[in-house]
Order: sequence, then structure tokens, then C-alpha cells
Amino acid sequence: MKGINIIIAAIICSVLVAITGGLNLQTALMDNYMTGFTDYFASWFLVFLLGAIFGKIMQDTKSAESIAQWIKNTLGTKRAVFAVVAAAAIMTYGGVSLFVVGFAVYPIALSLFRAANLPHRFIPAALVFGSISFTMTAPGSPEIQNIIPTEHFGTTPTAGGFVGVLSALIIMVAGGIWLGKMVRQAVNNGEEFSLPYKPSSNDEMAAAIEDPADEEMSVRKNLPNVIVSFIPLIMVIVLLNVLAQFMNPTAALLVALTTGIFLACTTMNGFLKQFWEPLATGTQNALVALANTCAVVGFGSVAAQISAFDSMVDALVSMPGPPLLGLAIGVTLVCGITGSASGGLGIALPILAPIYLSQGVDPGSMHRISALASGGIDSLPHNGYVVTTVRVICGESHKRSYKPIFFVSVVVPTIVMFLAILLYTIF
Repeated sequence: MKGINIIIAAIICSVLVAITGGLNLQTALMDNYMTGFTDYFASWFLVFLLGAIFGKIMQDTKSAESIAQWIKNTLGTKRAVFAVVAAAAIMTYGGVSLFVVGFAVYPIALSLFRAANLPHRFIPAALVFGSISFTMTAPGSPEIQNIIPTEHFGTTPTAGGFVGVLSALIIMVAGGIWLGKMVRQAVNNGEEFSLPYKPSSNDEMAAAIEDPADEEMSVRKNLPNVIVSFIPLIMVIVLLNVLAQFMNPTAALLVALTTGIFLACTTMNGFLKQFWEPLATGTQNALVALANTCAVVGFGSVAAQISAFDSMVDALVSMPGPPLLGLAIGVTLVCGITGSASGGLGIALPILAPIYLSQGVDPGSMHRISALASGGIDSLPHNGYVVTTVRVICGESHKRSYKPIFFVSVVVPTIVMFLAILLYTIF
């Protein structure tokens, strides 16, 4: 939250944990930390790479913008909040990188909220809710939070069955209603649209705000056809879930993303000014995102060596109630501490999955509960995507905008996680 690089913060915290936990500092950093870092890098580099390139291609061909603009025109300003959530959710579920979604949808959100005179401080909540609260944990999602459990439980991306689908729908509906209610209440209290910053004279966003009619006319002329824009997203989802029935889910995702990249480049070649540049930029983005996550996993590998961690694992395993409850609490706590859903899964599942598998717990249930648990308290104020969305994309502050994020992306998913545990236990 203070802007300290996560890699530096993870190393500092690893040193502190090693010293206070009585570990040999050299062993903790050179062995435990680096083993956790490099193992995660080796396992997920290609997924991060192709995912980032796919997102960058969708951004550079303006496909993401075309989809967002179509949703804006279809739903209109009367459903501004729902339109923003829907745009973010469709693209995220289609495999587009979270950060690409945030930057692509924000201008549309700005235009909608301005036209509807809704408070700007709710835009981050709409973006975060649509991007991570239900799309990344839902059955069939190509997001890495739904792929990591397949490696540990031997499942497919659709694992979890009806309860998994129901959980995603409940989060979507309950969170959407709650967010809409908060926005209406703020409007009734006299809040109006106002920017938290003063745009500079050469700010493209300012130009869009000053003359939205010109922006919309320009958009219509320069964006690819929305149906063509949807094709790569649909193909990624379909290929992933079909191929995962016959091959390793991670390999299926790589094939699906490669196909999505190929389709986006070929069907929208006229909108792709350069080919190698988005590949280079996507690669750089992948390395940054993956290194940040690896740093968190490396920290977890150091923390796992101290006696307190063993005590925590023992407490979870021996916790009264269904085994899924211990698994869920373990995953969600680690994700909350690290502020990373993928990083938390990378730390918790290698340790917890073998324990619960040996107890005969249904792998599909554990897969879905792990995914749901990763999407709860990971969205605390220090979460990387939350910080980027609030501060960088929207120019807001946590003080103004975090409260609605907490309700729809922490409270609702966590409650639904416990509901899913109950349903899996009963059925």
C-alpha cells in the first residue's frame, strides 16, 4: 500500500521470518526462498507469458475496447454499474489479463458514470468486482486461480459441479445487488460525479470527458466488429474446457491461449499496427507479474519452515467440522496475508492438498473450495490489483473507494465460500 516493490518487501519479510523463527539466514534465502521462487516460475511461466500476450493483443487490436463499448451502448447509462461489471467479467472470463481489463474498461466506466451522474469513487469497486470476485473462481474459467488447483487435485477447470456454478451465480447476483444499492444510497445522499483529480490539458481522458460525442463517433469508426472481437475469448474458454478432458489442464490452457492469440492477430490484423511490439510488451508484463507472484511464494516457502507454520497446519487439519473447512480457512488466510490469490494458492496447496487427499476428500470439491477461498480476503487493501485499480487506473484513494470493494469482493465471496462448504458437505 505504501508503494514498496513486492519483491523487495517479500525478501525483507523473509529475512525477518527467518531471524525470528530461528532459521539459518543463508539457508532460508539461498535454499528455501529461491526454491519456492524458481519452482513456481518453472511451473507457470508459459501460462503467465501467453496470458499476458493474449491480453496485450486484445488491447492493441482494440478488441477489448470494442467489447466494452458494445456493452456500454447495449445497456446504456441507466444500467451504468451493471455495464461496467459485465464488461470486466466477460473479458476476464475470456482469459484477458486483469490489468488489461482494468485499463480497457475504465474509460467506458468514466463515460457511463459521468452521463448517469454517479459517484466516481464506485468505479474501482465495479472494476474489481467484475474482474475477480466470481469470474476467476468460477468453473471453466481460464484464470490461473482456477488452473492451479488442477495440478494439485488432478481435476479439470470445470471441477466442482453444480455447487461451483451456483456459488459463482450467488456471488455475481448478491454482489451486484449490494453494489447497486450502495451507489443508489450515495446518490440519494446527494453525491454526484466528480473526478478525484484535475486532468491535465493534454490528458486524453480529459478530452473524452469534455466531448463524449466526438469520442463515441471516433470509437465507432476505429474499433473492430464486436462479434469478431468476441471470437478469441469464446475460443479460449471452449478449447480449454474441451481439451482439459483429454490432456493436462495447464497444457490445454496453453493451447487455448495460443489459439486465441492466433485468431486475434488474423481476424483483426488490420487493427494491429505492429506484431512484434505487443509480443515484447506482453512478455515484459508477464515477467513482472510472475516475478511478483514468485516473490510471494518464496516468502511462503521460508515461512513454511518455522515451527509456527507447522502448528497452524496441524490446527487446520484437526479443526472440528468437515475437512473442507480447514482447507478453506488455510487457503484464504494465506491469500489474505500475502494479498495474492495465485500466490496464496501456490503456498498453501502444495502443503495442504496431499494431507486432505490422503483423507479421501473429493478432489472436485477441494478444487472449487480452494478457488473460492483464494478470491475472498485476498482482496484486502494491500492486494496488487486493488492497489493498481484504485490508485493507478482510477486515480482514487483507498479512503474514498475501498469500502464498497471490501463488501463486494471480500465479504460476499467469503460468505459464499462457507455456503459452498455446507453444500458440498450435505450433497
